[in-house]
Amino acid sequence: MNGARMVGIILLVCGGLSLAYGGFSYTKNRTDVDLGVVSFQVTERETVNLPVWFGVGLLVVGGGLLVMTGRRA
Repeated sequence: MNGARMVGIILLVCGGLSLAYGGFSYTKNRTDVDLGVVSFQVTERETVNLPVWFGVGLLVVGGGLLVMTGRRA
């Protein structure tokens, strides 16, 4: 299995996950106030939304890579 075929498979999987979940979220810790022995931390939850066209684009490019590498072999 060559590199282009593996990249195509990875893009197909990522495109499918992007369409299935629509995005991902992560938490970011931040220290707001630090007064010697007393410190306050804030935990923020950030969400990244992935548009549908991004997932479809990944599927098209991944499928194209698989088709093109299959024809050369």
